[in-house]
Parts: sequence; C-alpha cells; structure tokens
Amino acid sequence: MTESQNLQQPLTPVRAAASFSVIVLTYNNAGEIAGMHREIMAALAEWRQPHELIYVDDGSTDATWKELLRISRSETGVKAARLRSTFGEASALDAGVQIATGEVLLYFTCRVRIKPADALALLKQIDAGEDVVIGVRYPRRDSGLNRIVSRTFNGLTNRMTGLHLHDVNSGVLALRREVLDHVPYYGTLNAFLPVLAQRQGYRIAEGKVEQLPGRFNQSVYPKNYIRRSLDLVSVIFLSKYSKKPLHFLGFIGALFALIGAGINIYLFIYRILGFGGIAGKPMLLLGSILFIIGIQMVSIGLLAEMIIFTHAKEIKDYNIEEIIN
Repeated sequence: MTESQNLQQPLTPVRAAASFSVIVLTYNNAGEIAGMHREIMAALAEWRQPHELIYVDDGSTDATWKELLRISRSETGVKAARLRSTFGEASALDAGVQIATGEVLLYFTCRVRIKPADALALLKQIDAGEDVVIGVRYPRRDSGLNRIVSRTFNGLTNRMTGLHLHDVNSGVLALRREVLDHVPYYGTLNAFLPVLAQRQGYRIAEGKVEQLPGRFNQSVYPKNYIRRSLDLVSVIFLSKYSKKPLHFLGFIGALFALIGAGINIYLFIYRILGFGGIAGKPMLLLGSILFIIGIQMVSIGLLAEMIIFTHAKEIKDYNIEEIIN
C-alpha cells in the first residue's frame, strides 16, 4: 500500500491468502523498527503456515514510515500502511484488519516491547479453541509507576466486569476475525475488546509474553486515567445496558431521588414539629438537588428506552455460534 491510499475508504482484500496475520502498530519508532523487524521475522520463520506481517503507522512524525517503506519493499509477505494523522490504536487496528487476509489475527503495539516469539505462541491457544487470548506481560520491566497504575486499572476492571484478567491493557492480543465482526470497538475501546467479547459469549484466555527492557511511556498524565475510567464506564454501559438504559440510569436516579425525598421529609417533619427552622440549612439544598437530579436521570432513562424501542430491531446484542438442521 502506498502513502497516497486513503484507509478511510472500505478495503476489500482477497481473503484466504494467509492462515494468520500479524498486525503491528508503530508510532515514532524509527530507531527501533529494524531490530524489532528482525526479531519478528526470526520468530515467524518457525511457523510453516502461510502468514503475513502488516505494519500500521499511526501518523508518525519521525522517519518511521521511511523505515517501513524500505522493509516492505525489500521483503515479500510484509505490508505497510500509514494513517494520515494520529488516530489512536483502535483506528490503527481497524486499518490493519481491513488489509489483513488471515482469519486469525495477532495484534501488538510498539508502545510495549515484548518478545515476538511469545506473542506468536498465543496463536496456539487460538488453535486449541480459544476465541480471544490476551498477552500478559511477565515479567514486567517498565517503571514501578506504570505497574502500580496497571494493577489498579486491572483490579477496577475486574471488579466492575466480573472478569479475572491480569493485563487487559497489554496491547498484545490474538483473536479470531469473527470476533471483530460482532464486537464494536472505536476510540480507545480496543483495550476492552476482551470484556466486550466475553459479553458476546466468546472464550477468553491469557498467555504470558516476556516484556523486553527498553524505553517505555510513563503513566504520568491524570487525563489518561480519567479517560480510561470513562472508557470503562462506557464498556459496562454498552455491554450490560445497551438495550435497557433505564435499568442503569433509572436505578441511580431512583436512588438519588429517594435519598433527596428522605432528607426533605425529615426536614418537613423537623419544621412542622417545631424543633427549629430549616431556612439556610445545607441539608435542604442537598435534598432538593438530589431529588431533582434523580428525577432527571429517570426521565433521561425513559427517553433512552423510547429511542431503543424505536431502533430495537437494528440492535443485535447476541451472535449465533452454530446452527444444526
């Protein structure tokens, strides 16, 4: 693929050319591409099945694309695609999937340095019957701050989703193509693909991949934590309440309304029985605000239910694994 091709246009590759496709996301990795490519090719040489290697450059501003052009032009079975700007991992993954011809996909990003042979070993678990396999970085060699943030984020994700994953944001994922046909991912929701896939009934597993020493991005920006938390809320809402938003908004709204009503009833009785005045009391303001917010949330939930009811036939929150006639 040349730089002039627009990846926003639907691509219709001829499939069945490869048994599996390896998709590697790069971003400003000019100095690391050559060495990493040698490691990947050495690992791929041990696999006899037809395969392909696809690099997706997420709008790098350094010489990464020149390196990828050199590599793809000098070797067969290696493709390279460049996004016009930095669109994020979900968009880069989608671009790679559109180009890939394999029915089994292995995806990893250069933001984490991992041993390619270990990543490829995840495909054996797919062959054994798993649908999605997450690469768990072990041992971790990035900073202590990154590890603390990762453990906290994984713990929060597991508690809120009921799963038991150890490294949901590892950036290493092996899966069947059909999973992506049924599980929507956009923005930064690619990190939660296993969570969304599990809600669709797909089999989820984990496999260890060695993290290599080197330069790593530091988790030092609070906005990243906020975005991840909001993404987690989005995933929970989309996976559990996409067809029943009133159950989500209505529960919280009813809780707020009941607490607000309880406070206001208490203050009413307090005033009627002559225990004292209630004007200017913070509890009066709190009770009124909670009651109003609660009623509004229930109302929004009802409006969402009306929208869902109108478009219910267009929303498919299940998929059929097998039909026997």
